[in-house]
This record gives sequence, structure tokens and C-alpha cells, in this order.
Amino acid sequence: MTTSAPLQFAYWVPNVSGGLVISDIEQRTSWDYDYNKRLAQTAEDNGFDYALTRVRYTASYGAAYQHEATSFSLALLLATERLKVISAVHPYMWHPGVLAKFIATADHLSNGRAAINVVSGWFKDEAVNMGVNWLEHGERYRMAEEFISYIREIWTKDGAAFSGDFFQLHDFDMNPKPLALDGRPTPEIFRGGNSGVAQSMAGRVSDWYFANGNTPDGIAEQIAGVNASAKQAGRTVKVGVNGFMVARDNEAEAHATLEEIIAKANPEAVEGFGGAVKQAGQSTADKKGMWQDSDFRDLVQYNDGFRTGLVGTPEQVAHRMLEFKRRGVDLFLLGFLHFREEVEYFGAKVLPIVRELEAAEAEKDVA
Repeated sequence: MTTSAPLQFAYWVPNVSGGLVISDIEQRTSWDYDYNKRLAQTAEDNGFDYALTRVRYTASYGAAYQHEATSFSLALLLATERLKVISAVHPYMWHPGVLAKFIATADHLSNGRAAINVVSGWFKDEAVNMGVNWLEHGERYRMAEEFISYIREIWTKDGAAFSGDFFQLHDFDMNPKPLALDGRPTPEIFRGGNSGVAQSMAGRVSDWYFANGNTPDGIAEQIAGVNASAKQAGRTVKVGVNGFMVARDNEAEAHATLEEIIAKANPEAVEGFGGAVKQAGQSTADKKGMWQDSDFRDLVQYNDGFRTGLVGTPEQVAHRMLEFKRRGVDLFLLGFLHFREEVEYFGAKVLPIVRELEAAEAEKDVA
């Protein structure tokens, strides 16, 4: 059975150069602000609810240039009217009180459209080279959970207090607090990860769980883990899944484009990225961390987006999205080869079919 709420859609903000695939294929995109401002405006006019700004501090794996995520997100919020913008943040790079204040201000400036994605991190060399203490996987997740708990406390209470192993908060008043909107009492907090630890943590403290690309059955297994944790905590958590969309008028053209991306992959960069992220995935206690079972083909797209299978005609892609929705997915986080053109194509060709399918299933549920 399909949930009554319509699917929501987000896109990856290309604030980092090199696009979203580690390939020498042409990618008509840009990391500069003018391009991204126009893209954000195009996205909100083509059915997108959210944008996720990537966090990267140094060059790596084809990403030579990077804009900082929170400031870039604020700029996009001020350039749009409806789009909600999610800033990816690492707990080991921020003091939670400083971030909480920044996001509260951004929330007021954008009339309640700021959000964060709290990322435990995989890029060890980046952190170590910046002089940051790199914790093992489980400890990074403990830090992230405290980080989120601290931020919720300071956003919602006067005389806020929190005592943890990583962060301390003593009788603190932060004003103004973020806007309290109907159905959204504070800025939304997103959380990713594939491991059991990640699922449990997301269930306890996040509003959303982001999953790397996967099959519908694979995602269903992860959702079950998140929901079990959320139920135990008396909470509910929404779920988003990453997908790299290659929708074309002709099915053969769509699959040919995907194969060209992979054929033109940069082997050295893909293998370097794979080595870094697999180290992170294999460090989890259950060996189910992100990228743990990703092969070369998967790794060409940073977050396993090919595995979601959003390749084909608009009808095929829309039907595939409904397969995920039936298993509990609430949102797709989409990446593209040519961002502006394909965002417009999504709004004109794919989204109307998704809505038609949702309406048809809703009628069946009523009958």
C-alpha cells in the first residue's frame, strides 16, 4: 500500500566542482554561485522541495574546488522563495552551539526553510590533514548523536542544558530560536548511513534518514531498522534515498548514456575514492557501512546512485519511484549529468507521471 503523502524530491547542489560522477564524460554543470542560483530557482519551479548542499573542504577524486556548505546554502535560501536547503555538516568541524545559532538565523532570513544533514564523515585524510582528531566509526556516530541532541536542546528550551562525552551546555538561552512552524517545530535534521548503528541513531534523533542508492528490497531492509529504533523511542522518521536519474525519451538512449558514463570513468580517481570510503564502510561493527559492498560501477557515482535504477523513459523512471514509495520511501535525492536541463526535464516529463501514478494508487486504496 502507498502512503497518502506525495513523494518529495531533493537535488544535490553542485557547489563542488566535477559533477556527481567520477567520469570524463561531459557534465553540463558548474560549481559557481551564478549557475547554482539559477539552478535553485529552476528546481523550485519544477517540483523540487529540497536542495542538499555538499560538504567538502579540500580537493579530492575530481573535486578540485569547493564552496563551504552552510554559507552557500544561505545564499541559495535568499535567492529562492519555497525551496528548503539542507546544509551538510560534520560534527567534528563545528561547535554545535555556533551551528545552532547560524541555522536559527538562516531560518529567520528564509522564513523557515533551513535544514541540516549531520554527516559522521568518511574522508579521514581531509580531517587529519586539517588537524582534526579522527575517531573510529562508532565514536563518530556517538559524537553525531550528542551533536544533534545538543542542537535540539538549545533550539527548543530556555536554560538549555546538555551533558555528554563530547559536548557540554550549561543553563543557556539562545534567542531568537528558529521559527516554530505548523508541522515543523524546528529546522529539519537529516541523517545518513547504512550500518545498524546509523539506522538506530537516525531512529532516535533525526527527522529524516538518508540512504545511499540501493534496490527497493535493500532500502526496505534499512527502513525496517530505522523504524524499529524510532518506534522504541516513540518517534517517526521519514526516509530519503539517493538516485542518479538518467531519464530520456528513448530507453536505449538512457541506458547508452549510463554505459558511457561508466566507460569514461576515471579509474585512478574511482579507485582512490573507493579505497577511502570502503575503509569507512568496513570499519563498522556489522560490516554494513556505506559503500561496503559497492563495486567499481557503483563507485563511479559518489553515493551509489546508479543502484537505485532511475534509468529509462519518464514512464519507467516514475514506475520505479513508486516501487520505492511502496516500501516506505518519502523522498528521492536526485543527481544528474546535466543539471539545469535535466531538472527541467524531470519537472516536465517525469513528475507528472509520478503524480498520476500516486493518484491512481490512492483511488485503489479508497476503493
